[in-house]
Amino acid sequence: MTDTTGLLRQLARAHGISTAYTTDRGHRVEVSPGTLVAVLAACGVDAATGAAARAALAAHRERTAARLLPDCVVARGGTAPRLALPTGGTAEVELEEGGTAPLSGPLPAGRHTVHVTVPGRTESAPLFAVPQRLPVPAGRHWGFLVQLYSVLSRRSWGMGDLGDLAELASWSGRALGADFVQLGPLHAVEPGPLPDPSPYRPSSRRYPDPMHVRVEAIPEYARLAGEARRTADRCAARARALNEGVLRGGLLIDRETVRRLKHEALRAVHQVPLPPGRAAAFAEFTAREGQDLTDFATWCALAGVHGGAWHSWPAGLRDPRSPDVARAREELAAEVAFHRWLAWVTDEQLAAAQAAATDAGMRIGLIHDLAVGVAPQGADTWALRDCLAAGMSVGAPPDDFNPHGQDWGQPPWRPDALAASGYRPLAGLLRAGLRHAGALRIDHVMGLFRLWWVPEGRPPSEGTYVRYDGEAMLGVLTLEAHRAGAAVIGEDLGTVEAAVRTSLDECGVLGTSVQRFEYLGGSEGRLGPLPPEQWRRDCLATLTTHDLPATAAWLSGEHVELRARLGLLTRPEEEEKAEAAAERDGWLAELERLGLLPDPDGDVVALHRFLCRTPARLLGVWLPDATGDRRPQNIPGTSTVHPNWRLPVSDGRGRPVPLEDLPGRPLVAALARVFEDLRRQGENT
Repeated sequence: MTDTTGLLRQLARAHGISTAYTTDRGHRVEVSPGTLVAVLAACGVDAATGAAARAALAAHRERTAARLLPDCVVARGGTAPRLALPTGGTAEVELEEGGTAPLSGPLPAGRHTVHVTVPGRTESAPLFAVPQRLPVPAGRHWGFLVQLYSVLSRRSWGMGDLGDLAELASWSGRALGADFVQLGPLHAVEPGPLPDPSPYRPSSRRYPDPMHVRVEAIPEYARLAGEARRTADRCAARARALNEGVLRGGLLIDRETVRRLKHEALRAVHQVPLPPGRAAAFAEFTAREGQDLTDFATWCALAGVHGGAWHSWPAGLRDPRSPDVARAREELAAEVAFHRWLAWVTDEQLAAAQAAATDAGMRIGLIHDLAVGVAPQGADTWALRDCLAAGMSVGAPPDDFNPHGQDWGQPPWRPDALAASGYRPLAGLLRAGLRHAGALRIDHVMGLFRLWWVPEGRPPSEGTYVRYDGEAMLGVLTLEAHRAGAAVIGEDLGTVEAAVRTSLDECGVLGTSVQRFEYLGGSEGRLGPLPPEQWRRDCLATLTTHDLPATAAWLSGEHVELRARLGLLTRPEEEEKAEAAAERDGWLAELERLGLLPDPDGDVVALHRFLCRTPARLLGVWLPDATGDRRPQNIPGTSTVHPNWRLPVSDGRGRPVPLEDLPGRPLVAALARVFEDLRRQGENT
């Protein structure tokens, strides 16, 4: 190793950038100097030459030595934070609600500020006082896992909406004893054509997309008249025809057409003046949302004029705080107001859906999903660009699942900028996700601790891990969840550092366990199915996910045939089929050992009975499994060869099953009987 390379690696480690990593097979890989230079540059550190790296390292050491405080302080369980004061220094805590408190005493939960003073200067840092551990749901509970767009009723406009969600929650809570409905992300997507309909690549994670709104449920809809009424009626008629085409004609869900029709109708509804009470509610919403909503609505208005790729906008419009943007906001005031209103009516219907769930007796209600990132040229990257790493993308290193690695095309948080902001952007999007939820699922929860950064133009294999202040990130998460009175579920599938799982567990963040990955010896060793009593307790347990084959397809082996037809196999088809059959037969043998087979209601029901044998607190049923659907909602690594994110919930023959028909499905009733004891256990807890 040359002196320059050694210097570069020291500089990288000083900024939390890994200079080597261990693969899922235990092999150590050294990160290339080129990757380190690129990642450091994205963090605002020049290391292009040996002299630059030497100067940057010296400057970093000087700043670190001079600091009186870390970037962020976390105090758990009401105890005083562990903080070493400099000689002669004094400290005081400025409380969030006003007043002060000594650093040495107990602190109320909240976002406070600690000030440390030494002769000649004072330094401040955010101090998060958080509960020691979030309460986990008492007892055991079950519910459906759904992608909302796929759950159509006969009243939908071509895709499932928030009215359908309220109905699904009310029915499953009252009739089946379900305690939650877990959703895919409802985040706002980019305007215009959707090159990627994935809900995990949104424009903004701070606001839901108004295409989920049920237009007729907006109170002002009933007061439409004249041309506005004719416009709304025309859109509704087209939407009903579209809906019929999906439910009876075998059409795919067409999000772009749905969005176009809804936006036209919503513009008509927006013309109806709000009565005083609703006007006050709207004003209250906009005041609460403040600058975040202003930025989001401004971006939407500008995108309507210049397109969704803000990097190509006129230079003066690329900075949300520029004078040009302020002038454009005034010029587009009507359009900005429309997008503020859209955010409000969507928020209203989300609140109504959660109210419907809890009114139906659900102990948890809606579980929302926070995607790991956002599209690189969307609303959030424009508004929060100083906190995101330009020229970088989040992904995953090569492993057995993806031998070339993964590039998700989403910019990561800059650790230094996020800390400098006091973690306010993170707190804001967590607060938004928790607002109308009984729980929040965090996609790729390991990202609170480290993320795999891929420099633009390089393959995923040439990335590296960048670490975050996990204590601070968890502090923000637990504080916001505590304030919302909600639980948190972390998607922790795949390779996870042991210390990460320990930290999550200590904070009361539930994990995710999926039957396809639960083996003795781990998902790599696969020494046989993990017996139910050895599953962890604090988790959401399911058979499958939106990225995996439906259970009926997994049992039949047709998921391998599908991948073969799509040209996705890396080995001969017969080898893949034999391995899949062995995996399935191993699980069925485990069910026979436990006396769960034969089951008069079939193998899918027996597998869910197996889930009930585990100690898992939450048990999730993938809704398509309850209708016999065999098609996957998403096949990772594909974009054009399979209709990802566009399939309605269907039966085993691919015929869509409307929401109204779910109560009459025999498999739905059989699965509900499997979970009958859980409700009684919860009532006695």
